[in-house]
Amino acid sequence: MAKYTVAVAGATGYAGGEALRILAARPDFEVTCVTGHSSVGDRLGKHMPHIPQLADLVVEDTTADVLNGHDVVVLALPHGASGKLASQLDPDTVVVDLGADHRLEERSAWDAFYGGDFYEHWTYGMPELIIGKADGEYVRQRGNLAGVKRIAGPGCNVTATTLAMQPAVAEGLIDVRDIVADLVVGYSGAGKSLKRTNLLAAEAFGSALPYGVGGTHRHIPEILQNFAHAAGGNGADASRFSLGFTPILAPMARGILATVSARMSDKALAMSDDDIRQVWLNAYAGQEFMVMLPQGVLPATANVVGSNAAHIQVVTDRNAGRLIAFAAIDNLNRGTAGQAVQSLNIALGLPEDQGLTKIGVAP
Repeated sequence: MAKYTVAVAGATGYAGGEALRILAARPDFEVTCVTGHSSVGDRLGKHMPHIPQLADLVVEDTTADVLNGHDVVVLALPHGASGKLASQLDPDTVVVDLGADHRLEERSAWDAFYGGDFYEHWTYGMPELIIGKADGEYVRQRGNLAGVKRIAGPGCNVTATTLAMQPAVAEGLIDVRDIVADLVVGYSGAGKSLKRTNLLAAEAFGSALPYGVGGTHRHIPEILQNFAHAAGGNGADASRFSLGFTPILAPMARGILATVSARMSDKALAMSDDDIRQVWLNAYAGQEFMVMLPQGVLPATANVVGSNAAHIQVVTDRNAGRLIAFAAIDNLNRGTAGQAVQSLNIALGLPEDQGLTKIGVAP
């Protein structure tokens, strides 16, 4: 068995820690380097005691000199930091960026929602993303990941929203100018920094709080980019779509429940509910981590914690003329590190599901 050496930058944050948790259980990956910022000089066990086999690694400074020399580098850094660093990394190293710097295809979208330097678009790390059709069959992003050296990991809210509604976009079942997504998000999705307004226990327990409202959330252009691909286009076509997007922090550590709705097209209105459901079944047939729940069973975040699964359901509201799709994911696993490892497996020619599970830990 080939063994790949791995360095994880931003290893003491939530995303980096989840990547370490998954990689530490893999005999084909050897984590030999962890880096950080304020944690430099500490032993990893001080920050990640739940990963005892890596406890004695010393957190090093996040520099290209420290990261280079490994087969795989995982970047779990704030936006702006990974783009600047990535240009200094060995081009033969497989680099997976869990941040936003290499996700967007269009500079205008980056300028509108992030600002600062715009970095080149890397191969997008969502294997199940529909990117068109050929001979009546779905074409997926998976085919673009084999053998690549640079992978851009999707955003967690993006993942839930995209997986919920992309079948409808691909099949023309909705008015793409009338998409609304409301997401319930666990607090780990907001990062590990301490903020009195929303990240202290006394402020968070027993309370739900919207954030990134009014069309300002930075995941919006990435979702629209994905929908443009699902419709057979590219990032430049994202302006054809409109999305009302409201994430809401809820008092749970992990998880995202996305409720995504849109006005039904004439095509959808003429279909039965069973036929509409079949569209989702067809879209996710053979997709290991996509779990289409039995009819009448709705997704719940507790059922996906610790897994790389996405639990999906679709219903119609005929009175309102709307189609409603749901997705539940673990934001740190399926939404971030698990999906990154899934994409890394494909890039390295390993079994796509190696080291990953679709079994949750409920209750």
